[in-house]
Amino acid sequence: MRLLLWLVALMAAAIGIAVTARYNPGNVVFFYPPHRIDMSLNFFVVVVVLLFLVMYALLRALRATVGMPGRVAAYRQRKRERDGNKGLRDALKALFEGRFGHAEKAAMRAAELPENAGIAALIGARAAHRMRQGARRDNWLAGVVHDNTLKTARLMTMTELLVDDHQPQAALDAVAELNASGTRHIHALQWSMKAHQQAKNWPEVLRLVRSLDKHKALHPALSARLRELAYDALLSDSSHDAESILRVWSTVPSADRVKPYVAARAAAALNARGLHDEARASAEEALRAGWDDRVVRAYRDAAAQAGSPALLAQIEHCEAWMKQRPTDAELALTLGSLCLKQKLWGKAQRYLEQALSDATEPRMVREAHLKLAQMHEALGQQEEANAHFRQCALASIL
Repeated sequence: MRLLLWLVALMAAAIGIAVTARYNPGNVVFFYPPHRIDMSLNFFVVVVVLLFLVMYALLRALRATVGMPGRVAAYRQRKRERDGNKGLRDALKALFEGRFGHAEKAAMRAAELPENAGIAALIGARAAHRMRQGARRDNWLAGVVHDNTLKTARLMTMTELLVDDHQPQAALDAVAELNASGTRHIHALQWSMKAHQQAKNWPEVLRLVRSLDKHKALHPALSARLRELAYDALLSDSSHDAESILRVWSTVPSADRVKPYVAARAAAALNARGLHDEARASAEEALRAGWDDRVVRAYRDAAAQAGSPALLAQIEHCEAWMKQRPTDAELALTLGSLCLKQKLWGKAQRYLEQALSDATEPRMVREAHLKLAQMHEALGQQEEANAHFRQCALASIL
């Protein structure tokens, strides 16, 4: 439709010019003595129009010639941008595909464009790391050290890759620099926790686990396992004496003190250093919060001295618990052991035999036989004692 309208307009213009020129009697005279040029007005108009078109064409050609270097430079820049952006896309695609060699080569092409150099360096660093090329990884990261716009991305990448490479101290240095810049988002906390875990800095691991739990950034099972590892490491440290283990135990929050794995490990650590009163208190507190056989075993190991009010109190507690858990083999074994220590022979035999009948683990069978053998030996019943010693030995073999 547009072409048709143009044709109509041109035809109308041609007809108008032809009609106007036919009835135009005017002349144009150019006089320069002794020369004189006469021409019709129509011819003059045509000459002027042609001259204008020629001048316009010459000016356009001159302008195009002058602007040619700029257009060539712009074309080359556009080509570099296309190639650089394509290299960046190819690098990302290859990285996600797991083709790390291709990803690093594409990142090199992408880095030729200054605007893409920083991102390409981070991609190249990740690709080199996956190929276990630590030197190339560090070279890539060193290339963006002075780019403040990518500081957070660089430090996060360094932290992740160094933790994966089991270099916790270097990773923690990156975390410290990241924290100094005011960046404390969830992902940074997660990688910081992993770095502290590798460095066996358990107090900091516990602090970070609590912080991540507040943001619901850890699965409950993972959070529980990390707490268990941290408390186990803190309480199992052989360098602790009685005073230092109490100091460590005092720093444990009340909510964690009553958790079975924490209470059992703490009671074992306190028992190992002769702090039986503190071990009993921690075990009783945990058992009031929730029943667990591990804590019951620790409570048994924390038995007070024979004839002491503390031992009688332990027996009373266990008898009260037995009313609530009459078939609990671990509790029966504990109560029988405490009665044996207090030389309550009848109660000791009854509860130890109950534990033996209800036992589900070889460990409990061995311990029950051993306790019964010790009781009969103390009573001078050597034949019965020998029988239980044999049963204990057989249970150890099985």
